[in-house]
Amino acid sequence: MSRLIVIYNRVQPMSLQDGGGSQGGLSVALAAALREAGGISFGWSGEITEHFTGGMHFEKANGITTATVDLEPKDVEEYYSGYANCTLWPLFHYRLDLADYDKAFEKGYQRVNERFAETLIPLIERDDLIWVNDYHLIPLGNQLRTMGRRNRLGFFLHIPWPPMRLLLSLPSHRQLVEHLLAYDVIGFQAEDWLESFLDYLRDQFGLAKDENGSVAWHGRTIRLIVCPVGLDAENFQTISRSETAQAVHSNMVKSAAGRSMIVGADRLDHSKGVQERFRAYERLLSTRPDLREKLFLLQISPPSRDELGHYQEIRSGLEALSGHINGAYATPQWVPIRYVNQSYDRATMAGMFRAARIGLVTPLRDGMNIIAKEYVASQDPDDPGVLILSRFAGAAAQLTEALLVNPYSCEEVSEAIIQALAMPLQERQRRWGQLNDAVWSQDAAWWCKMFITFLSAAPAALPIRS
Repeated sequence: MSRLIVIYNRVQPMSLQDGGGSQGGLSVALAAALREAGGISFGWSGEITEHFTGGMHFEKANGITTATVDLEPKDVEEYYSGYANCTLWPLFHYRLDLADYDKAFEKGYQRVNERFAETLIPLIERDDLIWVNDYHLIPLGNQLRTMGRRNRLGFFLHIPWPPMRLLLSLPSHRQLVEHLLAYDVIGFQAEDWLESFLDYLRDQFGLAKDENGSVAWHGRTIRLIVCPVGLDAENFQTISRSETAQAVHSNMVKSAAGRSMIVGADRLDHSKGVQERFRAYERLLSTRPDLREKLFLLQISPPSRDELGHYQEIRSGLEALSGHINGAYATPQWVPIRYVNQSYDRATMAGMFRAARIGLVTPLRDGMNIIAKEYVASQDPDDPGVLILSRFAGAAAQLTEALLVNPYSCEEVSEAIIQALAMPLQERQRRWGQLNDAVWSQDAAWWCKMFITFLSAAPAALPIRS
């Protein structure tokens, strides 16, 4: 069996992980694949050094070797905070108004990907499978090909791929796509994102997908697949049944005092639609006064990319909006919104999810949204809650028995809340059963196995033409 090398932007040594309590499902799934293949996890340590040396920090734990490098302050500013999160991230989430096309950012992005490639080369053995993850590292495969590596290379995009008309606004859009075509397998979360990529290839490169789902480029064949990320269902089920989760559930039920709890859990990102969610909830309170004091919204929004000014603006805006709603509708016995700006481990979140009558997951645009799947997996089968899910989340293609809504429509979201509150037990059980089946049948292990299967079947590649 070929060894697996998994690469993503920031890698945490296994010794610092807590066995799944706070570690995300993606990390758990990749760790399982790495243990099976005896592989290496490679990426940025998250630490900053005065001068980049390419020196690696190695650690072996739980059958996995992690190899990490430190970056210079300029690298972090231009590659991570700059091109990845101020250029590509907003563009890929359809937010051209937030995209910053700074040439220095792009140079830093290319420089760090080249440094990653140069650092990684000595670790690569002839038959290794190399799996690169996410938008931070799109050029890495091309760098490895240019340096002569013929290993099978796969790339998976965890966020949406934008429509062609938006991508054309990126000054180096053609180069970015050429870099992607250095991989043997390219994976997307949903069919929509794959179709957007194909639209670009047809218009700009004159390429078309064949009957096998592949495109030909410079004598090579690139397989394009839809392979949605799943939840680490078995591990999360264990977490949700833990003493911590059960204690949190009991405390939340007691705290709710007979009221129906709606829960939202999202990072402070522009794509998550939390402000729109608050406005929809405010509309519900204004149009249905009979529901006041019978429900409350618990919104958990831990900070994301705190160093970026846009995200500080989001936090201030949400604090102001939640304060406005509470000021307008609260009573001495009741607060409409409990807004919490901190993170919790997965066991605590599982307990909160189980206590919630409604899971409100309404991103404006999302690659997948694992939170939706965690909410489903946390429910009591005998008395499950209702998932309200944005049509624009990648998870919507799998979780079709959720109440699917347009997150931009306050009216549609508020009406979905009313429908969920009134939904009979039998319908809730039926919907939850089908949602839970989808979560378990296409879980994180399925995702890893599917991608690695396609990557293993790819033909050995030729080096990129200079």
